[in-house]
Formats: sequence, C-alpha cells, structure tokens
Amino acid sequence: MRILIVEDDAKIASFVVNGLKQEGYAVDHAPDGDMGLTLAETTAYDAAVVDVMLPGLDGLSLVKRLRRTHADLPVLFLSARSSVEDRVKGLQAGGDDYLTKPFAFAELSARLQALLRRSTRTPEATRLSVGDVVMDLVTRQVKVAGEKVELQPREFALLAYLMRHPGRPVTKTMILEHVWDYSFDPQTNVVDVLVSRLRSKVDPDKSRIETVRGVGYILHGGA
Repeated sequence: MRILIVEDDAKIASFVVNGLKQEGYAVDHAPDGDMGLTLAETTAYDAAVVDVMLPGLDGLSLVKRLRRTHADLPVLFLSARSSVEDRVKGLQAGGDDYLTKPFAFAELSARLQALLRRSTRTPEATRLSVGDVVMDLVTRQVKVAGEKVELQPREFALLAYLMRHPGRPVTKTMILEHVWDYSFDPQTNVVDVLVSRLRSKVDPDKSRIETVRGVGYILHGGA
C-alpha cells in the first residue's frame, strides 16, 4: 500500500516515513501543503497522513481541496493542538482521524491500519488468506502450508499486494507503484528479482505465483 506523508518537521517526517517503510508500506513525503497537493493529485494513494500546521497551504485547506476529487481517501491529521475544538475542526475539514503530538509510532500505525480497514471494507482485514498462504497483518507472520516463513519487509509488502489481488494479474508497474516509494523505470528488473526472492520462500515449485509474459504476475490459491 502507498501512503502520503505531508509533514514539514524533518525529524517527525523521518520518524514516520522510516517506521512505515519498515512495516512494508510504500511512502512518499511532502514537506509542505503545496507539494502534498501536487503529489495527491498525480499519484494514487491508499491513505494520507497530514500535519495541520504546514508552510504554504495548511493541512486543513489541503484536505478540503483533496475532498473535491478524492472523497474516499483516508486521512489522518497530525497536530500539536489537542483541544476538542481543534480536533473537531480537523474532522470537519475532511479528516478521518486526528492524532496529537507527541505520539508513539505504534499508535499512528494502529490508527492508519484502522482507516485502511474501513476504507477497503474488508471484513477480515487483519488477516489475508489465499490457498494455503496465510498472512497476519498485525503480527506480520506468514505461514505457507502451516509452516512459518520469514520475509524481509519488501518481500512481505509484495506478497500482501499479490494476496489482495488473488487470481488477477498485477503488472510490474502496479507493483512498483505500491511496493516501492518512488518511480522506477518500468523496464528495470527489480520486480523480477523481488519475485524470485519471494518465490524461493513461499513458492519453490512455482505453483502459486504465475508469470504472465508481457503482463506481470498472478497469485493462485492452489498449492
């Protein structure tokens, strides 16, 4: 999943961006509201984390403008202001949740996961299952045919993306956009390398992840 972070405080931005990357998200960062708006209008995001006080276009104004064309984008506001009035303003501006600074990364991650669950309306959102591959998104545990498999963050992110699109082809470009945090040349082989690494751990006989020549990959439910 791809997350947009709009935060002008470099220390907080680094803290959030690095934490989300370690959890397997693709993350883009904008240091001000104008750049955040540009990114949001040109890139498909699954959620956004927006600071209220930003240079240029402030966070409330940014989200109000986003709501005109991105009504369903989950938005988590960050702010040093903790009064009820400030929280109400954030929610009325179009935010879905409001987190006051300072905050623990674990809470931000949990709130973001809750927003993503609601936006996708997935009934069993903390657990993905395709055939004999089972993934727990909370504990980040993966089991294949009942056996635990250790995955690196990028491998976990790729498998999660494939599991959210079972039986459907996903292109290399789609994978690049949702598993990496910036654009690669679609002709690069980083996706092939990552798929090869993932296959060695979850699909050594190549029965689960099918290569569709000229298109991309399909995750099947069969063992």
